Amino acid sequence: MSRASFIIGRNSTSNGDNALSDHEFGNVSTDLKLSLIEAYLKAFTTALRSQFPELWYIDAFAGTGERVIKQNAIADDLMPGREERIERRRGSARIALDIEPAFNRVIFMEKKKAYCKALERLREQYPGRRIDIVRGDANTAIESEIDSMKWVGKRAVIFLDPYGMAVNWSTLQRIRQTEAIDVWYLVSLAGLFRQATRDPDKMDEKKRAAITRMLGTDDWIDAWYNRPQKDDLFGTHDQTYQRIADVEAIEKFVEARLKSLFPKVLPPKRLKNGSGVPMFSLFLAISNPAPKAIGLATKIGSSILKA
Repeated sequence: MSRASFIIGRNSTSNGDNALSDHEFGNVSTDLKLSLIEAYLKAFTTALRSQFPELWYIDAFAGTGERVIKQNAIADDLMPGREERIERRRGSARIALDIEPAFNRVIFMEKKKAYCKALERLREQYPGRRIDIVRGDANTAIESEIDSMKWVGKRAVIFLDPYGMAVNWSTLQRIRQTEAIDVWYLVSLAGLFRQATRDPDKMDEKKRAAITRMLGTDDWIDAWYNRPQKDDLFGTHDQTYQRIADVEAIEKFVEARLKSLFPKVLPPKRLKNGSGVPMFSLFLAISNPAPKAIGLATKIGSSILKA
């Protein structure tokens, strides 16, 4: 099986420095996101274990398997002193490996070499499991994996938690064509809002192309920006050409785009930062058009997202 990306063999080992692989991020929204994914994976394998011989999990931006939370030191007159503390928590990769009933195959995709080495060490903790680590661009890796497999008798869940706007629309199209993969897609509302500058003249072509590549259309330009009014019988109307779309409108546009591709897309879970600012929207999209498949995934996903 040929692949454009590099696959690290299952039996390889690494003695890389742990400090190089630390994946430092996270807040309350991160905990919520991962708890939703974990709940769905448990329900997915439980519901489908007896129906399909192969259940897979694909983590397209796997990171290291854990995340590092740094709690800063506190010392003032009102509170007793607290030293800086480092806390390690499970990331999506380790969570997937801990799911019972277990997935038949787990695929971790990651671009960073140090993170891949950390995933190798994680794999060593689960001997006998079918765990593949794919190093390379996630879009290329996903399309290669899809093209190399016949999806009859297989069902999968893929988690897309990209850095910025790294997921191509063409990749989502390939996932949809399998009719076998449920997609959890974390969309960066803050990233889209930031890249789509208020003044369109200040948006360079690279940013414009990135948004179009992610959404699969340039219709977002007309949807998110007003158009200056032209001269009429009463003279010129001076209207500044600027972005009129807020976070709500951007989220709705993304949802409509996903619904134009997938047979079923559930209302997203909006995730905020510590200040209450919307940062991400977590979508569940179902690629299988069969009513039974849609019904089951919707029942599970809705109960989890509303909990």
